[in-house]
Amino acid sequence: MAISRRQFLRRSGFATAGGLMGPGILGNPWMQRALAETIGDRYFISFFLNGGNDGLNTVVPYDNGGGTLRSDYENARRTNSGGIQLDAGSGGGGVEGLDQAMPTSSFLDPNTGAQLSFHPGLQAFRDLYDAGQLVVLQGCGYPEPSLSHDVATTIWETGDPFGALAGSKGWAGRHLEAEYNPTDIPAVTIDNQVAGELQQTGTSVLAIRRLNRFGFPYDDEYEDDEQAKQDAFDALYDEAAANGSGPAVFIGNSGAATAQAAQSYPALHTDYENERGGFSDMYDDQNLGGGTSTTRDLREVAKIIYGTAKGVPNVNSRFFQVHNGGYDNHSDQGGGDPDGRHYRLHREVSAGIKIFLDDIADMANGQTDGRQNLPDKICILVWSEFSRRIIQNDNGTDHGTQGPMFVIGGGLAGGVVGNHPNIAQAVIDNYNGNTPYSQSGGFRSTDIRDVYGTILKNWMNVPQGTVQAILPADGGNPADYWTVQDFDLPIFL
Repeated sequence: MAISRRQFLRRSGFATAGGLMGPGILGNPWMQRALAETIGDRYFISFFLNGGNDGLNTVVPYDNGGGTLRSDYENARRTNSGGIQLDAGSGGGGVEGLDQAMPTSSFLDPNTGAQLSFHPGLQAFRDLYDAGQLVVLQGCGYPEPSLSHDVATTIWETGDPFGALAGSKGWAGRHLEAEYNPTDIPAVTIDNQVAGELQQTGTSVLAIRRLNRFGFPYDDEYEDDEQAKQDAFDALYDEAAANGSGPAVFIGNSGAATAQAAQSYPALHTDYENERGGFSDMYDDQNLGGGTSTTRDLREVAKIIYGTAKGVPNVNSRFFQVHNGGYDNHSDQGGGDPDGRHYRLHREVSAGIKIFLDDIADMANGQTDGRQNLPDKICILVWSEFSRRIIQNDNGTDHGTQGPMFVIGGGLAGGVVGNHPNIAQAVIDNYNGNTPYSQSGGFRSTDIRDVYGTILKNWMNVPQGTVQAILPADGGNPADYWTVQDFDLPIFL
């Protein structure tokens, strides 16, 4: 019977000896096999587009192919003042057309054969797609969708649309809880609070805005007794961890992990800035001038990955969450105008991710330690809590249902997975203006749990049976509910 990473470390003694043996031990083939049931030497980043990204203006029909997608799109979205329809041509008057972001490699909807294009603000995504570093997942959703931001976000974070699982643990958090010790820190949220998809009660997750501002509150006005305070806190955490009471043990373990992280993580900022100052400047100079929240957050992730890959003691984070807000565009959404709100958001995210991946690739140049082949160890999942309706309102869009997700990084199969949502007028009229979720027919939806399960199984190396427990199937009519699990979507090579 195969053993988990945690079991292996405990039984072999590497949990305590790892620091003495050094990061080179990870290059040992036997060690690599032992770690193969977890994420191992890989990294996963969840990237949340907060507010409900308009997926129907993100991956857009360029023509009809063998169906009516482009005609349906043009019938629903206007071109006059306030119109958000994206021109299939090159546009004019400073307005970009879809051909500006049309990939040179095949980019077809598998159901209708219609050519697709990215929103013109996503030209960096087009380049990543052409390089085989981006997979488009179309029509992503779940049965009986919610149009509430809070409810929908929770559903996407937990992968639990009907509350079948007790508690509010995240879909990735359920994996972290099973595989890591309470004093481990396998995950970091670049924010002030732990992201929903990483929440659980079995291991520690850091929430950090900026590494250089992260520190334990020892009271800097009295630095001469800082060691005494540190010793006192350590003693309190040890006592709590040995208490036997569940809450006390959790506080003790998480407190000890946080105190140790406060000694290790801030130095990652200085090391990165000293060694990779040129790339740090690129994040600051990116697209809109002066940097953006996206680039600054991704740079924090790059600092941690750099430290982890180099084998910095007490730094081994593999899971991250980053988000960007502003997608609740009921008004002033804009179409292909470079000054439009949606255009600027897309440009910010896509260009920021491209710079991040360039940084990761540069880290690996000529290296023989954990930085070797680093680009092939990165997986980014881009998602939003729902899409928008195909019928535009005055000059924006209202809350909708299914939309695209993107998987970005190395080791990907590339291409388009899943079908564009059905946006025909007759169909959306029957669903209050929204695209219907379906598990049958030509417009079959991509269930978000199949996406999560594919990542858990094929990127994080979680066994099939465990994935099924993390993401249990629905009951009900197989045409309308997710009753058949497909954890092998063609995302990875």
